[in-house]
Amino acid sequence: MSGRVYLVGGGCGDFDLITLRGKALIEQSEAVVYDALIDERLLGFAPKNSELICVGKRAGSHSSSQEEINSLLIRLAAAGKTVVRLKGGDPFVFGRGGEEAEALAKGGLPFELVPGISSCIAAPELAGIPVTHRGLARSFHVITAHTADGMPDLSRYAGLEGTLVFLMGLGRIAELADRLISLGKSKDTPAAVISRGGTSRQQTVRGTLSDIAQRAAGLEAPAMIVVGDTAAMELYSPPELPLSGVTVSLTGTEGFSERLGEKLRRLGAETVTVARLSVREKNVDLPDLEKYSWLVLTSSVGVRCLLDLLSRERFDLRRFGTLKLAAVGRATAQALERAGLYPELVPGSFTSKALAEELAERVGKDERVLILRAEKGREQLPDILSAKGIFFDDIKLYDTEAEIIDMNAATDYIVFSSAYGAESFFEAGGKLSERTAAVCIGEVTAAALKGKAVGRVIVPEESTAEGIVDIILKEEDK
Repeated sequence: MSGRVYLVGGGCGDFDLITLRGKALIEQSEAVVYDALIDERLLGFAPKNSELICVGKRAGSHSSSQEEINSLLIRLAAAGKTVVRLKGGDPFVFGRGGEEAEALAKGGLPFELVPGISSCIAAPELAGIPVTHRGLARSFHVITAHTADGMPDLSRYAGLEGTLVFLMGLGRIAELADRLISLGKSKDTPAAVISRGGTSRQQTVRGTLSDIAQRAAGLEAPAMIVVGDTAAMELYSPPELPLSGVTVSLTGTEGFSERLGEKLRRLGAETVTVARLSVREKNVDLPDLEKYSWLVLTSSVGVRCLLDLLSRERFDLRRFGTLKLAAVGRATAQALERAGLYPELVPGSFTSKALAEELAERVGKDERVLILRAEKGREQLPDILSAKGIFFDDIKLYDTEAEIIDMNAATDYIVFSSAYGAESFFEAGGKLSERTAAVCIGEVTAAALKGKAVGRVIVPEESTAEGIVDIILKEEDK
């Protein structure tokens, strides 16, 4: 039995511009075949076991030919998979969705189409430029400036009175403007260029056909060119946020990166995940908790693994009795509190050292401590407790594995949320650009960067996602 392919438009720019139907289909997918220009956060909606396949399609560096993509879709569907072909904007607006639909139909494979918000309308709108406006433009025309034969024949468009929207034309903007003028367009015709439309890095410049190429120098692709009277309008401009234009690379567990990334994006930053830590719960038996006076958790991931273990063993939380809880920091404490467990100890400084020192002061002479943590966790906590003569058991609840997604961080900042993540990034050949500052969640993580090719290293006052955001804000305010 064959599967089904859904040709889904991912929308223009940020991930939350996708349709509800598109999101729902990604959540049900068994394979997602996606273009390079989509917002990678859309892939976070896919199930854990869904196959994620990037087929590139950046101008000048196609990682897969169109024929290869067609064959891939046919092969996946023929294998019975539910496939989402995720394309930027709308599949049928210069996205070659028509060719993929033809190939699927010819192969006798079922498919459906899910429209997306096209950049040809959305990007100008987000720059305050209406593509139609009463009295100024009664029509708009969408044209590709990038064809197999070079510059398109502009003679058919130069005499039109509506708005002209050119996609994929940033590298040919001077030639395009000169050609339109030579064909009869006034050199004073308003023109605008919108770069990175629909994202936190959107930039817009306005001018006329005579000077737009000069004004747009320095803008980056993807970008579009708008020509016509409405291009001079500025009915709206995105709010200026404190981290607008700032780029941040993220490393860490999926949950941490999502939480931190959301906070940064609300402030205008653009984020990209360059390394992801996946969590693998270990097969451990729950010890007799009545033997212990203190239960120590060193991460919110550890809390989740503990709760999973308790659920599997059908452990009644009332059996905690007088067992006291200690959490390394605010995020860990909040994870416990969401389960109705309230820690007696959260150190003033959210570090393993502070946790160990404050715990040592509160543990009674005959009390025993149970530590639940990661396999690759640092030995600072058990070492300090040992030196203090405190009896404890140390159980490794989970292990982490690093997946390096991009080995070259060319952003303003890169965040390392653990020493293991930092070491894994560089051991895999990861490199930082000269301008990239490393933001380490704590001193232990910062120490893991010694001897690495790192320029500036920054450590927040508070070892939390909020602390990381605060330190980046302070750096940008200097």
